[in-house]
Amino acid sequence: MTMNSLKHIHHAMTINRTLIKYGLDEFLAPTPLAKFRPIAKLFSFTPRVAKDRPRGERLALALTELGPIYIKLGQMLSTRRDLIPADIADELSKLQDQVEPFDGTVARQIIEQQLEQPIDAIFAQFEEKPMASASVAQVHSAALKDGQAVVVKVLRPGIRQKIQKDLNMMHSLANWAEHYSSEARRFRIKEVVADYDSTIKREIDLRIEAANCSNLRNNFEDSELLYVPKIYWDYCRNKVMVMEKISGLPIGEVQKLIDAGIDMKELANRGVEIFFTQVFRDSFFHADMHPGNIFVDASNPEKPQYIAIDCGIMGTLDESDKRYLADNFLAFFERDYRRIAELHVASGWIDKHVSIPEFESAIRAACEPIFGKKIAEISFGHFLIQLFQTAREFNMQVQPQLVLLQKTLLYIEGLGRQLYPELDLWQTAQPYLKQWVKEKYSPINFFKQMKQETPQILEELPKVPNKVIKALDQVNQLADSFDEIKKQMVELEAHKLRQQYAQKHAIIGSSLAITAGLLYSALPNNWWPAVGLGVGAAYFLIKSLWPANK
Repeated sequence: MTMNSLKHIHHAMTINRTLIKYGLDEFLAPTPLAKFRPIAKLFSFTPRVAKDRPRGERLALALTELGPIYIKLGQMLSTRRDLIPADIADELSKLQDQVEPFDGTVARQIIEQQLEQPIDAIFAQFEEKPMASASVAQVHSAALKDGQAVVVKVLRPGIRQKIQKDLNMMHSLANWAEHYSSEARRFRIKEVVADYDSTIKREIDLRIEAANCSNLRNNFEDSELLYVPKIYWDYCRNKVMVMEKISGLPIGEVQKLIDAGIDMKELANRGVEIFFTQVFRDSFFHADMHPGNIFVDASNPEKPQYIAIDCGIMGTLDESDKRYLADNFLAFFERDYRRIAELHVASGWIDKHVSIPEFESAIRAACEPIFGKKIAEISFGHFLIQLFQTAREFNMQVQPQLVLLQKTLLYIEGLGRQLYPELDLWQTAQPYLKQWVKEKYSPINFFKQMKQETPQILEELPKVPNKVIKALDQVNQLADSFDEIKKQMVELEAHKLRQQYAQKHAIIGSSLAITAGLLYSALPNNWWPAVGLGVGAAYFLIKSLWPANK
């Protein structure tokens, strides 16, 4: 057994011990895994703690102890109140910005080390007590020397090593799962974990987050939909980031939004519009949209503006992915299930030999029940389960590049459900998508694209004659190759004919020789016919040896 295997076993036992420690084996009781509870307890070697605390609080404590990757899982689950009980969702929601902070003096040391200056030389004011603490970093209130109010984000000490250990465990489990499970191979678990590995590693470099914030800010510059705080690049390093301090109402505190007179329907609609704008207009979307990262500017209640922070996890899509998604969304809205089936086959997600009518029927069974219902009456979670069942039936491949988008859609649904339960997500999104497709493939946009590509075309134009000459040379070489191949085929056919000719004459000559021998044995006194046949046999045998020109 290798050292890595021993480390993974130790880490797996640590996870098991933590779950048992907080009494979370009770979640297995109503499942087929209940039979493994005694084994799990046997290898836990730990007493239970927090016995009298509610199960949601115990789950939050366990996820916090396990580390940032598990905290993020809890953050996502906290938005899915249709899938998990309210008591658990309430406790998991605290993981969004209420994780146990680390010592403020340690944060001060990290800042001074990263910026290579004393705190007092940079800030007119710095609060050692953090404003909020999340799974990967915590933020402190401060003011620059010019009086500008800012927040300082500081990476948790040792977070990289802890995340790497969890990622190593996830990679090992993914390898094991794909080796033993065809279902895991279908879901391409190894690719999904690799994609998550890349994503989480980008999140723990605050320079990347700062660049993401600047990009998102530029995309929505002067927009009344979304505001992104300014980044102060002079004070950004891989473990420290300084950005403008914002003021707004947390989007998760719905009652405060209502008390502020916010138009909740408009707020929900704007959230949907922001999402589709990021995905389809910009190909760059905030992929960590849990309530702890979203605030609302209530200064104009009738047209509330979103404020986004924490751009550590961002998603991107290429043009083919966007077109595929837009076409599928529009087909969903129009209930064109045939089109959806054809798109899946055309994209290569479903085997081309699959029965389109059967796949169309399966998609209709999964999608038809949700139309015409308000978001409070439907669940994307249950809807996705049905789609996964359809996927298993038709061996559809999971697309890792869309994992972040799928997660973001779950966040959008969770937020929409909290803000305005009557929101019809489909009806809200449909006009926007139609307008996007119309603009994307309009003549005006076509000429804009041509205008953008004209400099490159003009740059390549002088090279065209040489490229044409080279292409013609290649064609001539190819033609010569074809002539040579044709010549060889003719010679091969001629050789084949000569062989057939020789075989035919050899058979005739052999037959005549045998007949001559039999005739001579039967009529020894009348040998002339046998001699005649013998001469004929010799003729044909000689012809078989020189079949040329035949």
